[in-house]
Parts: sequence; C-alpha cells; structure tokens
Amino acid sequence: MNLSALGEDKLLARLLPMLTRHGAVVVGAGDDCAVVAGPRRGALQLLKTDCIVEGIHFTSKSPPVSVGWKAMARPLSDFAAMSGLPRFALVTMIVPAERTVDWTRKIYRGLEKAARAFDVAIVGGETSSIKGPAVISVSVTGFVEKGRWVGRGGGKARDELFVTGRLGGSLRGRHLKFTPRIEESRWLTKNFRIHAMMDLSDGLGADLPRLARASGVGFEVNEAVLPLNRGCTTEQAISDGEDYELLFAISPKDSRSLPARWRKIFPHLPLTRIGRLNPKFKIQNPKWPPGYVHFKQR
Repeated sequence: MNLSALGEDKLLARLLPMLTRHGAVVVGAGDDCAVVAGPRRGALQLLKTDCIVEGIHFTSKSPPVSVGWKAMARPLSDFAAMSGLPRFALVTMIVPAERTVDWTRKIYRGLEKAARAFDVAIVGGETSSIKGPAVISVSVTGFVEKGRWVGRGGGKARDELFVTGRLGGSLRGRHLKFTPRIEESRWLTKNFRIHAMMDLSDGLGADLPRLARASGVGFEVNEAVLPLNRGCTTEQAISDGEDYELLFAISPKDSRSLPARWRKIFPHLPLTRIGRLNPKFKIQNPKWPPGYVHFKQR
C-alpha cells in the first residue's frame, strides 16, 4: 500500500501510536502544536514545525519574499490555534544549488518580515542542497499560560462553531499573504472560555471533522451562512484550504455577547457563527465535502 491510498490522517493514525510517552508532555503529536511542561511557573511550552514545498505550497514563479512570509506564518498560525505566543524560530532551507543568491536572500527577507511582525527571533537552522524542488522548514517554540491554552479536543455537544474572516479562493494569492490570527486568539482566551480551536490550513472540510473527532462529537453546519471570499462558491469555501482562519467552539451561553464585543475590537474582520457541535451519533452533514488531503491526488 502506498501513501496515496491512505492520506495524511490515516497515515498519522498508524505512526503516532509508535511514539514514546513522556511525563512532561501535556499534548503530543496530533494537535496544532505540541504542549509540554514549561521552564517557568504558570506557563506551558509550545513546539511546532512546518514546511512548505515548491510545487505544493508555492510555485517557481511565486514572489520569494511572499514565500518566506508564508513559511514563517504557517507555524505561527498554529500558535494562534492554541492561543500561544511564539518566541524563537529555526529555519532549514533545502534548495537546488542552481538557485540564485538573490532568490535566497529574498526568502529570508520574507521570513524575517513575518518573524519581526510577531516578535519572533530567528536563532539558527540548517541549509542543504537538493536535486528536486526547494523545501523550507520552520520550527518555532514559545509559550502559553496554563489557563489559556486551547486544543482541538475540548469541544462539547451543543457548543456553537465560529470562524474568523472569509473562506475560499486561497490560490488567487491569499495563501501567500495571510496574517496569523494570534492577536485575535489571545483576545478570545482572555475574554471567553474557548472549548476547542484550530486554524483552517487544510480547509473547513478537512479541519472541522478533525476538531469534532478529537472532541468525540459530531457537527452540523449551515452552509448558507459560510463567509465567502468574493467570487467563491460554498464548495470552494469548504474544500480549497489554506485559509488560515480560526475555527473555534464556545458554549451558547458564552457566545451571546461574543459578536457585539468582537465587532468593537476587530471591526474589519468578520466573525461568523456557522453551526454547532452535536452528540457523536448525530451527523447533520453526511455528504460533507473533503478539504485538502495530503498524499492524495486532487
């Protein structure tokens, strides 16, 4: 059996049980970031690594500054998903020897631009040559207060589901220009009890089932109210991927004041109630279209 027959989630289901357990691990592989015991009292350490691959996440014609921004912003978006604050990054660049120095410098300009915007210091990494496409990997470490971290697995039946921003059409250039929602997630966990949260990297069609599965619940979505980017269809909003918006679950009681308070703080960023979590046996969207599935051909 090859990887295309499994897809990413089923592959991870086979690999992750092999990993050694450790007493300092709060949340291991399978969530947006790993959460481990921190060096300071009252805080937990977050760890995340991510990569972008030429031909998958960007093309040879993509502006290299934008490629560098995306390489750094992707793991920072995962920090947003757990309401964490990133601090230090390691960058590994694996590029063909024929690539120009100017291209590489512009990649680093984009990396540094994103890092500086979120108070992250790039402190090292690695370089290597390759005969194939370029690969840029970024590892980030940071922290989150013990009372504020959010994972995928805390959702409860009857929680309401919200998304930030608009969805769909990422390949028109938005996938290279998105802003990690760290400020928004920090505000949410400061002012509300968020039960579960993740960022929409593979699309609502792939990521919402992951959140529901981790929480042991089902879900229903009102597809008519999904916030669409201009010119996008509902199917594209569900399946395109690389939106990097926040998807989160909150109790109906706590959500009553959320929209009005949100508009006062973030007047230019939409916040939309798209559905709710249900008991696991109650699936209201049985033909839910998939998002982006790694290793599967689209």
